[in-house]
Amino acid sequence: MQLFLLTFTALISVVNPLGTLPIFVGLTKDKAPKEIQRTAIWTSVNMLIILLISFFLGKYVLQFFGISLSSLKIAGGLIIASSGFALLTGNFTKHKGMKKREKDEAFNKSDVSLTPLAIPMLAGPGTISLLISFQSEHPETWEKLAIILAIITVSFSVCFLLLSSKVIVKSLGATGIQALSRIIGFIVIAIGIEYIRSTVVSEIGLLFS
Repeated sequence: MQLFLLTFTALISVVNPLGTLPIFVGLTKDKAPKEIQRTAIWTSVNMLIILLISFFLGKYVLQFFGISLSSLKIAGGLIIASSGFALLTGNFTKHKGMKKREKDEAFNKSDVSLTPLAIPMLAGPGTISLLISFQSEHPETWEKLAIILAIITVSFSVCFLLLSSKVIVKSLGATGIQALSRIIGFIVIAIGIEYIRSTVVSEIGLLFS
């Protein structure tokens, strides 16, 4: 249960669905209610598939390129921390690569559930590196099941938030979402720094052991 909660909390913070809500509303504002529901569901399904693939196959990618887990954790920690800083400074959209040209392209797409919503807005490099680390650090079957359950729960939570996006955005307003995003950004920075710190301490310990 503790591992499930740890994984869920870390994932939901790094995924940051609240930061994606205004973009989702903007991209689906001219769509019919059924089409909005379909986009929300398929965005969550696509995100779930990407996260599960990352969790199960990520270590083989590392082995193929000869990347150590410690290097991945430090790189992932830097990416996660930079995402947190982007949330604090209000540059989350730009950090995810959604500049003017990308926004214009997204608005002209008929289906936005895979890109840009599922990837890179929700399942970005920080989330993927986090799952690869979890997979390597928790080899037991029951641990993997707890992490998979957390991934599925996060996907359901994202789906619920996207389906409720118009109500949430209207209730909180731009100021409320920005305030919550900044709080989440602080947590995300702490997660990224903790990943770097624990890896560096572990490597120093191995050098002197």
